[in-house]
Amino acid sequence: MRNLAEKRVLVTGGASGLGLAIARRFAAAGARLVLADIDAKALEAAAAGLALDGGRVATCPMDVAVPDSVAAARDRIHREGGPIDVVVNNAGVVFGGRFADVALERHLHTYRVNLLGAVIVTRAFLPDLVARPEGHLVNVASASGLIALPYAATYASSKWGLIGFSDSIRVELALDGHRHVGVTTVCPSYVTTGLFAGARPPLATRALDPDAVAALVVRAVRRNRPFVLTPWIVRITPPLKALLPTRIFDAVAGLLGATTSMRTWRGRGGS
Repeated sequence: MRNLAEKRVLVTGGASGLGLAIARRFAAAGARLVLADIDAKALEAAAAGLALDGGRVATCPMDVAVPDSVAAARDRIHREGGPIDVVVNNAGVVFGGRFADVALERHLHTYRVNLLGAVIVTRAFLPDLVARPEGHLVNVASASGLIALPYAATYASSKWGLIGFSDSIRVELALDGHRHVGVTTVCPSYVTTGLFAGARPPLATRALDPDAVAALVVRAVRRNRPFVLTPWIVRITPPLKALLPTRIFDAVAGLLGATTSMRTWRGRGGS
């Protein structure tokens, strides 16, 4: 999808953080935005800011974890502007802490938003992408979907699941002859959005700027790349994990600080 001008791009979790940064980058490329978020007030503020910068943006409150909410949003989006060309599943939550110390509802909520939410939104909007001359699905996963992440076990496993879902859909679309629909899975390390306040990036890396990650996402859509892995340590993680015995890989990950990075997590609001 080299030309993004006039493409209708849906971004979930688009009211703040990485989702808003991705929306800005698509707007700069000439796309028409549909921002979706559970926080209606923040959604309107984000849309107003984008409009001041010349972005063309519509908003649609949506709870990605509730199928009826997503279905209603889809009907409204179609009624007010027509089908979607690009879907960005960005909505996500994280709750750090020792597994047994985190409330069960927080674990379940993590799965509902991070994994099931992406499934629900994809199921609702994939027919749009297939029916368009070109379509693209972006699923924002995480580097934690490639490596164990103690003190954020359900967050990491939700992203492991999202990577498997996303790549399976990519291959399924190709097998069904829908090669005009691209799928990109995004796996960044920690991004400076507030969700991971207190977490420590692995050695020789630093927390990523949302706009820099957003630029990589838009470039991947333009070039139909299946993965965005950033920074460098994320790119070498899969081959190292495949080549090294488990005990040695775990030791290396520990020395780099990858498996202890969430011990000091505070998140937004410190909890």
